[in-house]
Amino acid sequence: MRVTNASTYRKFTSSVNNVHLKLNKSMNKITSGAAYETAAENPLAYYTGKKIDQQYLDTKAKNTLITDVKNRLYQQELGARDIQDTLSKAKVQVEYAKTATTTGEHDIQTIKEDLMQKVRTIANDLNTQYQDFYVYGGNDVSTTPFSLDISLEPNDQANVTLTYRHVFPGETDVTEFQMKYHSDGKGDFEFELMSGTDSNGNPLGDQEKLIKAMSEQGRMDLGYGDISDHSTLVDTYTGGMNVLTGLNSDAIRTLTNNGNNPNGADAKFEEALNESPIALIGRAILSINDYQTTGDKDVLDDRLGSTMDRMAVTEHTISTVYSDLGNKYKLLEDTSKRLDSIEDSLTEQYKDALGADPYEAIMEMFNHQYSYNAALQVGSKLMNSSLFDFVR
Repeated sequence: MRVTNASTYRKFTSSVNNVHLKLNKSMNKITSGAAYETAAENPLAYYTGKKIDQQYLDTKAKNTLITDVKNRLYQQELGARDIQDTLSKAKVQVEYAKTATTTGEHDIQTIKEDLMQKVRTIANDLNTQYQDFYVYGGNDVSTTPFSLDISLEPNDQANVTLTYRHVFPGETDVTEFQMKYHSDGKGDFEFELMSGTDSNGNPLGDQEKLIKAMSEQGRMDLGYGDISDHSTLVDTYTGGMNVLTGLNSDAIRTLTNNGNNPNGADAKFEEALNESPIALIGRAILSINDYQTTGDKDVLDDRLGSTMDRMAVTEHTISTVYSDLGNKYKLLEDTSKRLDSIEDSLTEQYKDALGADPYEAIMEMFNHQYSYNAALQVGSKLMNSSLFDFVR
């Protein structure tokens, strides 16, 4: 009799554990929404679901990354628009400067100081930050890219010096480029890329390295284009020198035959740099400074008149840069919407392949719960037996 009861208890315990295991599985099915927990239950559906899950995670990662890139592009877009707006206001001031010397309508010194402030504003725009990196740093997002110095010494010593700093991939030291906008000795002004060493004694970068910096790209797989063809991916990095000159990285690479001829872009770069917003506003500043020294109004009028014409062309160039950045932003917005649709589609596919019917799962859970409760009640009656039950 004792053996029979012990055997009954063992069978009862095993049965209760099985019912409890089924109850737990049914509850997990409700909470997770998955119809199967292991591949053995339905191998085809399980591995189909795994494939869908990987696609979903990849889509989710790209969509998350797009949000960050969109914010960076938005800051780049705002910076380009501010530069264009500053240049437009500077053009108005240059027009005022032409009349200030004859009508007294505007004070020429005040106009010069205002133009100096505007050119510094453009340099600050090129140092725009998003989170903890510089949006116009190209591939180098941690180094402050630009600084500007204006020296208004008399005669040919006056200059506007633009300094660009960049760390190239694979290097740790900052390469500094100094571009001095000053008299060309022929009655006009031009940018000159300085050689020698910087204030720390390090050699200054040459034009070939500067062209190399402008050709750097940051193409990213964001759900647009073909990863096997990098040219179809969105270039999310825009260097400050590219904005100033209006020459994007693709244009620089074309001019240098995709890096085979680094000197091929020299002439175009020099021309574009001398037509940049900093160069043209600097031209107006230095022209006014010369006038204050020489009093030659004819030279001033001639220079300011041509400067205004060149500013109108450069405004269009910066507008093109602004439009390109806006197009990239719109492209990423459209891609983000498409990825949202893909996420929804993959979610439905996953439910079809691995998803549990919620009503069926709930009914299954209640059935196992009733079975488990009933088993516990049976167990309570079995456990009521005492030693006296065996000696009757």
